[in-house]
Amino acid sequence: MSVTMTNTYSRTPANEAGDEPRDWAQALKRGWRQRCPHCGEGKLYYKFLKPRDVCEACGEELHHHRADDAPPYITIVIVGHILGAIMLFAHERSLNLSVWTEAIGYPILGLLVALWALPRIKGALIGYQWALRMHDFETAKRPAADLRPAAGTSAS
Repeated sequence: MSVTMTNTYSRTPANEAGDEPRDWAQALKRGWRQRCPHCGEGKLYYKFLKPRDVCEACGEELHHHRADDAPPYITIVIVGHILGAIMLFAHERSLNLSVWTEAIGYPILGLLVALWALPRIKGALIGYQWALRMHDFETAKRPAADLRPAAGTSAS
């Protein structure tokens, strides 16, 4: 009995229909940029945190995502670490900030960082789900450009 190991970390396996494997790292990057994980061209959101049902550029169905509570949790952890580091830096350097400066400054900074990071983290999670074919992304209707017959084959 021999075991062969393959590198499946950068690409997801093809599904039973023979579709190409999806590059999860590229899907994460496209989601972080708030773009369609399939083509990277269409906008992922039509409102601040409302994803489109279908990509405007390639037609990929995006309504299958289940981001739910994960993006806010991840955002809270990241913002907490950033603010904690800034507070420790200010304390260690003895910047002597007034109580009012800290009471007003840190919450505003936390809010701004959270509002900046949340749509990017949610987009990256949607891209990751798409790449791993989770939550019906595997059975989603493929874009029209992918349904054309391959070169050298007949459409009959």
